[in-house]
Amino acid sequence: MSQRRKLPLLDVDPDLGALLPDDRLDAARRDLDVEVYRLAQGPWSVGGDDANPEHVGLLLVDGVIARELVVSDTVSTELLGPGDVVRPWSLQESPALLQLTVRWIALTESRVAVLDRRFGAHLARWPEVNAALIDRVNGRAKRLAVTQAISQLNRVDRRLLALFWHLAERWGRMTKDGVAVPLTLSHRMLGQLVGARRPTVSTAIADLAARDELVRRSDGTWLLKGEPIGAPSEGAERIIPIRRKLFGRLPVDADEPLPAELPALEQSDDPEPALVTARDGLRETLEHLRVEAERRVQHYEALVSASRPAQAESAAVRERPAPS
Repeated sequence: MSQRRKLPLLDVDPDLGALLPDDRLDAARRDLDVEVYRLAQGPWSVGGDDANPEHVGLLLVDGVIARELVVSDTVSTELLGPGDVVRPWSLQESPALLQLTVRWIALTESRVAVLDRRFGAHLARWPEVNAALIDRVNGRAKRLAVTQAISQLNRVDRRLLALFWHLAERWGRMTKDGVAVPLTLSHRMLGQLVGARRPTVSTAIADLAARDELVRRSDGTWLLKGEPIGAPSEGAERIIPIRRKLFGRLPVDADEPLPAELPALEQSDDPEPALVTARDGLRETLEHLRVEAERRVQHYEALVSASRPAQAESAAVRERPAPS
């Protein structure tokens, strides 16, 4: 960690003053200052003097930091960039029933501003800046929800393509060849971002490169081609409600009857855009039904096995000679 410098917050991050009227801007700039220090590339310890529960938090000024959560043998990663507000400490540590480890890694040389207790006291006079900081926290929560949704897409190539368009919203630059994403992310880290193993990610990236949708450039950064994705197609909009209805009607208990018939898919005037989504949706549905059918077979076999002693006793009674 390098020596700290005290700088005006609105010089460090001018966007935090977007809600301030012109006649209050200069006063806020003089009143709100923060300590800024540099982080070298590599593991980052967020302890020390900064881990004070009375502090507001830390503001990432520039650079890229990875926050890794290790649960069992799985690592999940979140990427943090300029403008993100983090608070890597709590008022009090509660006992955790789920054992996990948190690691922080500066992927590039970065700068961090400490929003300390003194800053928090001055912030009360500037609700416009406070609202902007809360908006940053809200934006991070939204991005986390988006990455969670991406990790639940079927097929790893779709997850990767959706992830890169999501990253392009923040870090992307338009070029004549497509959208450049200037992040040097390894296949291992991409797997941690989308919930997949590294070999699967490597195969999916090769497929995307063959389709000329995602290309890794010579400097290790990435180039997106084609059109942004993410909005449900007409086919998906028809299939998703059908799938929800079907899954809602699947019996929970083995004694409940299966639905007499499955709802039919509506035919589209233009079936081509919905073809892939329909196929994947039907595969999911059939797999769910297959598992349910196997469970029912096991249930009925157990019933038959349990009834055999009674059947044998009944047969023995029928074979006894009638009393004279």
